[in-house]
Amino acid sequence: MARDQLEVLNALDVAKTQLYHFTAIIIAGMGFFTDAYDLFCISLVTKLLGRIYYRIDGSPTPGTLPPNVSAAVNGVAFCGTLTGQLFFGWLGDKMGRKKVYGMTLMVMVICSLASGLSFGHTAKSTMATLCFFRFWLGFGIGGDYPLSATIMSEYANKKTRGAFIAAVFAMQGFGILTGGIVTLIISSAFKYHFKAPPYSADAIGSTVPEADFVWRIILMFGAIPAGVTYYWRMKMPETARYTALVAKNAKQAAQDMTRVLQVEIQEEQEKVERITLKESNQFGLFSKEFAHRHGLHLLGTTTTWFVLDIAFYSQNLFQKDIFSAIGWIPKAATMNALEEVFKIARAQTLIALCGTVPGYWFTVALIDIIGRFTIQMMGFFFMMVFMLGLAIPYHHWTTPGNHIGFVVMYGLTFFFANFGPNSTTFIVPAEIFPARFRSTCHGISAAAGKAGAIVGSFGFLYAAQNKDKTKTDRGYPPGIGVKNALFVLAACNLLGLMFTFLVPESKGKSLEEMSGENEEEENVDLSNKISTV
Repeated sequence: MARDQLEVLNALDVAKTQLYHFTAIIIAGMGFFTDAYDLFCISLVTKLLGRIYYRIDGSPTPGTLPPNVSAAVNGVAFCGTLTGQLFFGWLGDKMGRKKVYGMTLMVMVICSLASGLSFGHTAKSTMATLCFFRFWLGFGIGGDYPLSATIMSEYANKKTRGAFIAAVFAMQGFGILTGGIVTLIISSAFKYHFKAPPYSADAIGSTVPEADFVWRIILMFGAIPAGVTYYWRMKMPETARYTALVAKNAKQAAQDMTRVLQVEIQEEQEKVERITLKESNQFGLFSKEFAHRHGLHLLGTTTTWFVLDIAFYSQNLFQKDIFSAIGWIPKAATMNALEEVFKIARAQTLIALCGTVPGYWFTVALIDIIGRFTIQMMGFFFMMVFMLGLAIPYHHWTTPGNHIGFVVMYGLTFFFANFGPNSTTFIVPAEIFPARFRSTCHGISAAAGKAGAIVGSFGFLYAAQNKDKTKTDRGYPPGIGVKNALFVLAACNLLGLMFTFLVPESKGKSLEEMSGENEEEENVDLSNKISTV
């Protein structure tokens, strides 16, 4: 039988949904809004960077970023994010959620501005400077993953905790959408004021000198929402679970939550010491005891996030084929530079509006009703089904007249990623580990996901190239082709579905019930076995 819960933590668990919950969602969510904007907006301007810095005289097609430069510009932020998730996740458990939360935001603000101010006398030096600042931007973004999830989980009540964490993550959808809208506005304004012929008519004149400002403004815009949120992040009190269970300061935890919840809460220093000093709460992260209690859980959260992000981020590979096939993006030579930016942004915005954003909010609405496990299993299953549906009759989908079906299937894979494992893999690691490891374990899980994103974005960028060397994208070696790549991605989803069985269901349970922090010694092993079933 579980020990008595601390009064301050019980008050949080049973609190009715109120203003401070929504305040926490907005404060944490705006960080995620900024994260998504900063990570995804680069894909909107890479074609423009190619036209500006890598034009080849006499070429029938506009300049494009060489494969190694494209991989660096698009992928260096992912590398920074992976590093930041591990570092800030660990630091959040050592210094406290609140202290580290402000650091990550300032890194994001500074590096967003610096990315837009990237300088250099040559294309190579400009791209190197951009990559340098994008890495550190990703480093700051990485910290936001474990901290936002942990803070929201520790503030939420147990009845609607899943919806609150999902709502924070759902702001990612609005960040992607805003990236497209901002790009549409800026490219439209420049296109209107600086007229230019298509590339086929005038190769040099099709890219006006002012186009160099467009990508810089788009990247720098990401500093605005992050900067606006900074003050409110610093006003948030430290979470009661960190203060009581990690810092062991019952008085401060009671004072902070009395002010937040507006109810009188008694400090229970003796009970805090009894809970935190018992032997079952003394083991370390790399101990046999942790491996025994939570090893399979951590394996489950890392592997599911890893294979999910391989499949999720690799879906971008098919966008150029789909958009070109249905006429959303004409051939590059028929457009000028700013027109191409506008049409890429328009296509990405439509995908975000129709496929990306709705899936997130279905998760928010249903996660505390049908549970994390069901949503994750369903998401992996339908992603696998739709990827097989794209792969098996791939030739059929790519012939004229069948493109609408391809777009629908493609949109449904995005929908079930977001109403599925893309949301749940973010939520569950913030709920099932002890408070003193919660941020660290979430950071490890998220870093595994970003490793998958790197594999999905860049490994498959090479793998999905046509088998015929004459039909590959410029600078790329032959690959296994899109059809075979889709089969591999379907297999990734099957692996995700299987590893989901290692992740316990946390719907309606307190964080301490999931982690076993306030349970009797002899019942901890039994409860952990039951939670994995």
